[in-house]
Amino acid sequence: MPPLYEYETIPSTPDETPVRFEIRHSIKDPALTEHPETGQPVRRLISRRVGAVTGKRGELSGPAIVDPSFHGKGE
Repeated sequence: MPPLYEYETIPSTPDETPVRFEIRHSIKDPALTEHPETGQPVRRLISRRVGAVTGKRGELSGPAIVDPSFHGKGE
């Protein structure tokens, strides 16, 4: 199953509220630039996801909280 990505519409006016949505697509696919239904511009969000790597080709098994302060620098 492809990963789940979170996106948000980019408001065209200051009083417009962004709309968040999730969509599954391949990691090899480029990030969306438009909402699939409305065509409104979107940006992909970096989300704090829950999961743990099981050691089987990066499959997720949860729950576990990923530490957002970890930057992968071996510190």
